[in-house]
Amino acid sequence: MLSQIEKDCLLACNECAAACLQCASACLKEDNPKAMVRCIALDLECADVCRLAAATIARGDAHMKVLCSLCAQVCKTCAAECGKHAMAHCQRCAEACQRCADACTRMVH
Repeated sequence: MLSQIEKDCLLACNECAAACLQCASACLKEDNPKAMVRCIALDLECADVCRLAAATIARGDAHMKVLCSLCAQVCKTCAAECGKHAMAHCQRCAEACQRCADACTRMVH
């Protein structure tokens, strides 16, 4: 049975992964996607790490806190990058990444 902190983090990780994939997809459709290369790369990395963290939490794996710590770091980096861009999809992604970073930080402490 998952604790409330684990449930919250699992949900935040899944929501963040979805927001990152949506952001990457939308960035590719921008007029100048080449300018969004770093954003897209971080979106994809963040989505992967979030999905791994979510799976680890769901299973209650021994390395759950280590992965949540990594997830928090990646989410903060992605939030900072997406936060630089005015597009709504980037702003939504930045918010989801920050929520996930906060939830993962709570998991670690």
